Amino acid sequence: MAKPLDLPLLLILITMVASLVSVSCAQTNVTSGVSLQAAAGASWPSPSGHFAFGFYAIEGGLAVGVWLATAPNITVTWTASRNDTSATSGALRLTYDGRLLWTGANGQDRTVAAPPQPAVAAAMRDDGNFVLYAANATVVWSTFAAPTDTLLAGQDLSPGAQLFSSISATSRATGKYRLTNQLNDGNLVMYPVGTMNVAAAAYWDTGTFQIGFPLTLRLDASGVLYLVGNNGSYTKNLTKASAAQAVEQAHYHRVTLDPDGVLRSYRHGLLSSGRWKTDVEWIGPSDRCHVKGACGFNSYCVLDRDAQPSCLCPPGFDLMDAGDAAGGCTASSGAGECTVGQRADPGLSMATMQNVSWADTPYGVLAAGTSAADCQAACISDCFCAAALLDTNDGTCTKQQLPLRYGREGGGYTLFMKTGGAASPALGGGGNHHHRLGRAITVALVGVGLLAFVALCALLASARLLWLNQRTVRRHIALAAAEALDEEAPLRSYSYEELEHATYSFRDPLGRGAFGTVFKGTLRNGGERAVAVKRLEKLVEDGEREFQREVSAIGRTSHRNLVRLLGFCHEGANRLLVYEYMSNGSLADFLFKAGGGGYPPWRDRVGVALDVARGLHYLHDELDSRVIHCDVKPQNILMDAAGTAKISDFGLAKLLQPDQTRTFTGVRGTRGYLAPEWYRGAGPVTVKADVYSYGVVLLEIVACRRSMEMEEAGEERTLAEWAYELLVKGEATSAMSSDEVVGAAEVERVVKVAMWCVQAEPQSRPSMDSVILMLQGRLEMPFPPPPASSY
Repeated sequence: MAKPLDLPLLLILITMVASLVSVSCAQTNVTSGVSLQAAAGASWPSPSGHFAFGFYAIEGGLAVGVWLATAPNITVTWTASRNDTSATSGALRLTYDGRLLWTGANGQDRTVAAPPQPAVAAAMRDDGNFVLYAANATVVWSTFAAPTDTLLAGQDLSPGAQLFSSISATSRATGKYRLTNQLNDGNLVMYPVGTMNVAAAAYWDTGTFQIGFPLTLRLDASGVLYLVGNNGSYTKNLTKASAAQAVEQAHYHRVTLDPDGVLRSYRHGLLSSGRWKTDVEWIGPSDRCHVKGACGFNSYCVLDRDAQPSCLCPPGFDLMDAGDAAGGCTASSGAGECTVGQRADPGLSMATMQNVSWADTPYGVLAAGTSAADCQAACISDCFCAAALLDTNDGTCTKQQLPLRYGREGGGYTLFMKTGGAASPALGGGGNHHHRLGRAITVALVGVGLLAFVALCALLASARLLWLNQRTVRRHIALAAAEALDEEAPLRSYSYEELEHATYSFRDPLGRGAFGTVFKGTLRNGGERAVAVKRLEKLVEDGEREFQREVSAIGRTSHRNLVRLLGFCHEGANRLLVYEYMSNGSLADFLFKAGGGGYPPWRDRVGVALDVARGLHYLHDELDSRVIHCDVKPQNILMDAAGTAKISDFGLAKLLQPDQTRTFTGVRGTRGYLAPEWYRGAGPVTVKADVYSYGVVLLEIVACRRSMEMEEAGEERTLAEWAYELLVKGEATSAMSSDEVVGAAEVERVVKVAMWCVQAEPQSRPSMDSVILMLQGRLEMPFPPPPASSY
């Protein structure tokens, strides 16, 4: 006889059935175990069919999201995991443990939603909200609660939440701009992505920063976008209600932070003919040149006749990419690059741009009341100064470095731009000069100008011939030195058996890197020579790439500050590299593992810093093809028996063609030493990436502390930020980890060099040649701006 059902269990079942019935009444169309196969347009629609949740096509595959079924193209209002790579296979499935998964996409599961309580059903609702329900019919997850770039009617942007623009109309990945509902002050503000929540980075706001309580941004069914707070007692309308249109069968409103950084309010109306009509009802900001980042670095924005933004280069600059005007400009001359003895180079001049606005991020300030002439003179006499910004209201003059950013026409500033040629005329609305020269004077001036031009060309040609001759002589000397060393250990090919014998069957490992293990060995051809043999053990293609980079980058160099590559084995699947052996380990050992708890003497540490700088200068400036090392860190700097530092490990190096100064490549290097441009993933990488890494190493040399030590200890500031704080306080010697007595001025000089090296933008960092001169005290430098991580 069957056992009767327990009353408590019966009550639970009744509750579950009632809950499911309730969920069913709430437009449920998905239950546990139901799946949706991946295909463009495959979806779970809302009851009206106007909204859908499912798969839509993107470049390279599919994405999961919510869209309004406008025609001819859908209007995406929400995207799941928007920065994931696209996929083409798999299925959406509400799992029995209550999660929404994209299963089998590229062989792995992707979580679309993981609610705090297991979901038993889901629904695409007619308001555009896709929701997950728990067994008790409560909503445990919704797309409205996790907005991407869009708000729909009835959807809130809560205090502390943000909208992020998409990259483009065809890519829903996170773009360049964000709309932040600031929790601390109730202000709704737009910023470029990657900036801090500070007024200097903002380009639009609601002016509610003194309201005293948090606000919620809300869009209602009539199209009114407004802020509300203090339990509904405070409201501020940002837009007006949309007028009703009799020809519409239905209409929907949305507010989207578009890829160009403008917030727009849209109305989508379904006409009686079945056609969809879309109107833009409001935009903010109204002037698109006010969007910070509308134009790239060193370019400024102007509006054309149709109020569309155009990007132009200031005097002395050219577009980085002629096909992409918004991509920014680069200096067409070397103006602003510090060289030995530069004070007031007669070849430099200042071009003037009036009635403009640029981001004011100075490293030097001249007090209010400064004249235009004094402002220009202060910049042109300072080799670190690339431009000067004069506030025409109070006469404050600020010295600026490259890159300049957020430029636009209109504003109360005059920009003086250092150029390499004759002074350019004033731009951007400057006063008209009505001086006219007589014909005879004009002819005379033209004649003098032509003669001067011919003389200058002759001088430049002579200088170039002299430079080429000197370079040839230096190169012959270097090659002679290399050949002398090569007589002792020429670059040669070894057999695998030879290297197996030299390393006693790879018995004595010295260390392991990303690509393989390094073993100690002894070569016995004509004597005994200690060597280090790197056996490449990673994937075959990775090993081959490192092998080629090492041989190409430093194959026959004899530079004293680079570890010499003596030979190699390239035999079948075997890839081995043979180097001179460094008996004193790495710079990391030198700095962080000193015996007895002591630290290396200051003078030795400065010597090591100069050794590394000379090695990088050789790679960057003295080879026919420049080399970007891409992984400068203490572990890749080795010490020989004499205490000389030598740069090693070129497995990630990037070789530039003789006519190249920059390159595009994926992220390479080690966390803690990577320059910011690696993370940005946009724009070129230059030798200045190595300069940044060197700056971090230089700080480690000063402090005898690892770059990641403070972060690993839970501190919110970096080693660079900590050192900069001490520098500002005049306490640079406190950065030293020893009690050794060292002149404060010398320590301050080294820390300032490091700060210049770790600037956020590559153009602001010095060349390695200048670094050497600054470390030696032969080149003066102004006080540096904050380091990269402080922006």
